[in-house]
Amino acid sequence: MFRVWYPREYYTSTYVIPFEKYYKKGYRAVLFDIDNTLVEHDAPADERAKALIARLKEIGFSVCFISNNDEERVKSFNDAVDCTYVYKAGKPLARGYREAMERLHTTPENTMFVGDQLFTDIWGANNAKVRSVLVQPIAKHEEIQIVLKRVPERIILRAYLRHHKLRDK
Repeated sequence: MFRVWYPREYYTSTYVIPFEKYYKKGYRAVLFDIDNTLVEHDAPADERAKALIARLKEIGFSVCFISNNDEERVKSFNDAVDCTYVYKAGKPLARGYREAMERLHTTPENTMFVGDQLFTDIWGANNAKVRSVLVQPIAKHEEIQIVLKRVPERIILRAYLRHHKLRDK
């Protein structure tokens, strides 16, 4: 029943994902949500995010940010790490993910997405047939519309976790 919102994997943080393992499996692009996935909501790219993006590029990944935010927010984050981005992506619709893959010249089979919300990020990645990776949100304090979505998300996550393990390696 909830499977449309289930991620393929679930990690405690973006920063513990073993990206080298995914590269060895044939993945060539990582699509990211920004807020609460890489940095706190509306925060600029910090040193940790910059180091991760540099590491991904060094491994050989192409990187694109997919956000429902306006261009000003997404561009300001991207300017610090020099990737590409899709703003006002319309998540959970697949179009923003498809646009990102077109820009990166990748396919759903060799692209993965990392985000912190089931009803936008993960559902959208699943709609686009991209490997979906859920991470726990960075900040505990969020805007009210996100806080309200977290309540049903917890129910779905409990069902998911009964069948899958949270990864932290």
